Amino acid sequence: MNLKEEKTGGKTIYSGRILDLVLDDVRLPDGAAAKREIVRHAAGAAVLFVEDGKILLVKQFRYACGRVIYEIPAGMVNDGEEPVCAAARELEEETGYRAEMEPLGAIYPSPGYTDEIIYIFSAKNAKYTSPKPDAGEFLDCVFMPFEEAFQMVLSGEIADSKTVVAICRFLLKNKS
Repeated sequence: MNLKEEKTGGKTIYSGRILDLVLDDVRLPDGAAAKREIVRHAAGAAVLFVEDGKILLVKQFRYACGRVIYEIPAGMVNDGEEPVCAAARELEEETGYRAEMEPLGAIYPSPGYTDEIIYIFSAKNAKYTSPKPDAGEFLDCVFMPFEEAFQMVLSGEIADSKTVVAICRFLLKNKS
């Protein structure tokens, strides 16, 4: 069965610094017309860093959620930047660690309305330098036992999708 929808028109409703909101006209597989509201969002890169059985998380207030969230370090991939370079840059900016990166895959956090993709990496052979957070970026770095973080995923205390996926993929990849 053909599942593909084809764009037949559309317009940008809003254009911002990190996202655009577009309203597209599409033709459905059965020939019917429909509209799609899409958030076009820059790609992201995120890094899971585990050392000596402890995971490095950042705690950051997220305005959209209205609360402090535990997350792995992450940020936008700049135009022309490779995701692995963005991941390394974000790890150092947010935590002060410089490390080699190993891919853990990519995710679409919410493909029903956004094209955002997040590339996830695992850090290894890390060396501490010093954090260099972006202007207006306020966060705390926390090392906690990996098992504690996993239990926080299971309880829902850690609910950030990229962090949940990274922790689960790391656990499955390193399962003995």
